Formats: sequence, C-alpha cells, structure tokens
Amino acid sequence: RHVADFQLSIASVTEDSSSNCLAQDLPLQAQKLAERLKCDAVVSEISAGPGTVNFTINRKLLAKTVLQQVLKDGSEYGVKSELFSTVPRQKAVIEFSSPNIAKKFHIGHLRSTIVGNFIANLKVALGHEVTRINYLGDWGMQFGLLGVGFQQFGNKEKLKSRPLQHLFEVYVRINKAAEDENTKELAKDFFRKLEEHDEPTLSLWKQFRDLSIEEYIRIYKRLGVHFDEYSGESFYQEKSQEVLKMLEEKGLLQKTIKGTGIVDLSEKKDLSSFSTVMRSDGTSLYITRQVKPIYLAAAIDRMNKHSWDTMIYVTDKSQSNHFQHLFQILKLMGYDWAERCQHVSFGLVQGMKTRRGEVIFLEDVLNEVRSRMLQNMASAKTTKELEDPMETAEKVGLAALIIQDFRGLLSSDYQFSWDRALQSRGDTGVFLQYTHARLHSLEQMHGNEQLTDVNVACLQEPDAISVLQHLLRYDEVLYRSSQDLQPKHIVSYLLTLSHLAAVAHKTLPVKGSAPELAQARLCLFQAARSVLANGMKLLGITPVTQM
Repeated sequence: RHVADFQLSIASVTEDSSSNCLAQDLPLQAQKLAERLKCDAVVSEISAGPGTVNFTINRKLLAKTVLQQVLKDGSEYGVKSELFSTVPRQKAVIEFSSPNIAKKFHIGHLRSTIVGNFIANLKVALGHEVTRINYLGDWGMQFGLLGVGFQQFGNKEKLKSRPLQHLFEVYVRINKAAEDENTKELAKDFFRKLEEHDEPTLSLWKQFRDLSIEEYIRIYKRLGVHFDEYSGESFYQEKSQEVLKMLEEKGLLQKTIKGTGIVDLSEKKDLSSFSTVMRSDGTSLYITRQVKPIYLAAAIDRMNKHSWDTMIYVTDKSQSNHFQHLFQILKLMGYDWAERCQHVSFGLVQGMKTRRGEVIFLEDVLNEVRSRMLQNMASAKTTKELEDPMETAEKVGLAALIIQDFRGLLSSDYQFSWDRALQSRGDTGVFLQYTHARLHSLEQMHGNEQLTDVNVACLQEPDAISVLQHLLRYDEVLYRSSQDLQPKHIVSYLLTLSHLAAVAHKTLPVKGSAPELAQARLCLFQAARSVLANGMKLLGITPVTQM
C-alpha cells in the first residue's frame, strides 16, 4: 500500500483534546472529516487512518512540479522555498577552528573546523552575509619559550619549508628544558621584549605567525575551508587593558584579598557566581572560571567593525561555561547585543589515531584518510581507472570523516573508528559519494543532454514516487538545520535519498526502456543527483564524479 504524501493528525485540530475527545473517538472523527473533504486537481485521494486524515497528491502533478522545480532552481533548490520567505537576511560572524601556533592541531580543532564551515555554508546558501574568522592562539608566555627555543634549536630553512612541524618540535624540546631557572628567565625576557615591541624579537614572532598561517591556508584548502580573517590574541593586547579600565569605571571590577580581579555575575550580588578577569601576579594560571579581557575586547571590536546581527563561536562543550560568562559580562557592561552571541558546542571524539600514533597535525589526518581510502579503492573490484586517484581518495575519505562526525547530535561524544567511517555499504560518506558517482555516470552514458519537454507524468512506479516524495521534503530539512544549526537533519536526509535512488536505479532501468520513459527516468535521476550534490556541498563535501 502506498504511503500518503501528507498527513493531518486529528488530535492537533480538535478543540479541547483532553475532555470531549477521547482517544477511541479519534478514528471516528478522522473518518467523519475525511468523508466531508473533497478531492480536487491537486489532491487525488483522501482517506482516514487511525486518528489521521491522509492526502495523496495527484501523481502526474507531483512528478511535474517537483522535477521542474529541482531542475529550474539548480543549486538554489530548497533555499527558495516559502519556508524562508519571512527569514530576514542577516550579517553573521562565525569564529571557528582557532588552533594554537606551535601546539597540536587536535581533533577538537578538526571538529570546530568542519562544524563552523557547515554553519557558514548553510548561512551563505540562505542568503546571509557571513564573515569567517580564525582566532589563533598567537600570543602569551609560550611565545617567550618558543622564541628562546628557536634561538637554541631553530632552523630557518625548516621554518620556511615546514613551519607547523618545526615550531612544534622546537616547542617540545624547549619545554623539556623549561624547568631550568635560566631558561625561565630567558623566556620571560623574550616575552617582555615582545610586549615592548622590540624590533628583532617582534620580527621573529611575525615570521612564526605569517609562515604558520601560510601553511594553515594550504591545509585548509585540502579540507575545502577558507577564512576571511586570521585574527588572534595578539590583536587585542592594548584593547584588553581598555576593557579592564571600562570594567573598573562601571564599578564591575572587584578585587579579592589575593589581588585577583573578579566580576560578580550573581543575581543577588552575593558572589555565588563570578568570573576572574585579572590575575594578581601575572602568572598564567588558566582557570575555567576565567574570562580573559582579550575575549571581551575581541567581541566589542568585531561589533564595531562588522556590526553583525549574530556572532557564533564554535568550540567543544568544555568551554560552555566560559562563553556563558563572557556573554554575561558583556551584558553587564551594557552591550545588549550580547544576547545575539551564540556558542555552538560539540562533544569529544575518542580514539582518533593515525598509523603513526596520535594526531598532532591536521595534515596527518588528511594523509591518513587518503592513504586508507586509496587502499580500499585498490582492493575493490568496482574501482574504475581514475584520472587522479589521490584526489578522489581524499574527497571520498573526507566525506567519510564528515558524515561520521555529523550523524549524531553535535553535543554527543563518540568513539572514532576508521573501519566504520570508510565502509562502502551502510550509512557512510563513502556510500553518498558512490551514489553520486553512479548517478553522474548514468547521465554521462545517456548523452548528458539538456532534458526539456520531457513528459515526466509516466513516472508512476512506487520506487519513483518514493524519490519524488523525498525530494519534495528537502526544504523542510534545510529549515530544521537552519533553526538549530545541527547538520544531522541534512545527513539523514541525504542517506535516505541515496538509498531510495539506489533502489530506483535497480528497478527503473533507463537503458532498454521506451524513449519517453527513459527520458523521464533520466530526469528523475538527474534531479536526485542535483539535490544530493547540493546537500553534500553544504556539509563541506566535494561530490566526486567517478569512483
């Protein structure tokens, strides 16, 4: 029996569902209502279910409307839906990725990068103006150590050719010596010179920063990610002092007996909730209850510069408290726009290791996913001769990583598994890529001509209808994701679309069918591939055309 296209639940429309409408009355009410409604040119059948009224759309109209819309709107299909007609176009600032120079690019940074990229892609697709910011850890006492380390173990050539690796190695080596009093003094001295803008010191630091960013840009490009702005802690040194002054002037800064500066966040002003904003002796104690004035300064500066409507920070959930405090302090300072700041948090990933051990650099992950995928492709019987197997392996592997990461709620922790991520069957990124490549080669095989004046009304088989019904729902899924910024709605939609398309591909052959039917089916598969590609791109996946 076919599934209805739309369903109305009787309980949702009866007046006071508790008293005068008992559960056993619902089927009867549904029956009565269904009998009173009449079919028309759009609705071809109305029937009653257990407490629901079911509507079936005229099948010819369904095929014609959906396919025309998909092929006409192209990459804007779903986005042009009336669901978004009342949503105002906004300016959004999104801060994501944000690694620390000379330190590990850990899996949390990878998650922040792909989640932030998805949110930015979605907002851009919906017509918002987006500024993507990478806020680097590029300042602080560790640069004193790094500077001293580089003077002792540094190599200019290595710094130029592999800056991230080399700075990390130098930092690890000097850290071993950091217990030594002499090294400590030298590091303090180097950082003091940096703060005083001593020319040679500053120029070395600038090299560290610039060369690291160049390398980041190259690696982000492999991920399909870009930034409009590379910001960082170094930008807000002076401004953070101004923020402390402002807090003092507004009477928000209190000193404890130990001399630390705190801001009272409690309702009753009894310090039951507070945040540390200033340390007494300049030691770099990093307390979770601490909000660095630097973050306050950055938020205020971005408002002045971009006058945004919404600002989103994408980090792991261990920082939720920090952002709550940040927004609260901004509000106390009189900045009402703090309410339009948002922290999108995500859970922790356990167990991501490469063959060489734990992940230290983003490049390790990309190389690992590429080599594992190449191996899988080489051992698969279906792999065609590819023009660029390395690039295909990388794109398919990245799809696998992203889908494994986006399948659940962002806030949930998960156990990473290479084998599960890279499976070709089941709900994986590899399966999405495989489906896209198959549908693409079907189009290539049949002349890839522009399909116009096709009579799609002959698409009546249940497997064709299932695909059409699913295509019709794409805008609802985009809407849900735009509301809660969770990619999982789009992921499960695309996986279902791929499964439905795979079934239709088996049961509805193009080859050997009458020309009119072949054209109509081709049209259906083209629409499915188009929507699949759109959704994949939003998630940050580059669809491959052969596999």
